Amino acid sequence: MAEIYLTREGRNKLIEELDRLQKRKPQIQDEIARAREHGDLRENAEYHAAKESLTNLMQRIAEIDSKLSRAKIIEEQNIDPDKIFIGVTVTIKDEDGDEYEYSIVDEEEANPLEMKISIGSPLAQGLLGHKAGETVAVNLPAGITKFTILKITR
Repeated sequence: MAEIYLTREGRNKLIEELDRLQKRKPQIQDEIARAREHGDLRENAEYHAAKESLTNLMQRIAEIDSKLSRAKIIEEQNIDPDKIFIGVTVTIKDEDGDEYEYSIVDEEEANPLEMKISIGSPLAQGLLGHKAGETVAVNLPAGITKFTILKITR
């Protein structure tokens, strides 16, 4: 499996979620046990709902375990500080003169409301490897848009 890159903050959030989910597991197992006591399992909606919850919980725990085992901390990587890569915050200006500031993160940490965009997004892909001062044509779903890179920070 491929490595994934996370910020320390993103890694800590995954660890906190994993801890929360692992604490929830015994509660769901208790719900299943209580539901079993109600008799015929074929017609027991409470039992089936609890089993489904446990299945979903276990899948998410496995997913987080896998990601954490493959995670590399961005801050610990030897990345050229002058170029746009995962883990940077970039300030760009579009053709209309509007400025935007985005942090480029792994898809696990992406949150457009916090201006954190996934490394796999069209905008991030178009900016990768470029330096401050460059104007880049990015192929977005709405068409090709030019952006001037104003600033890159780590």
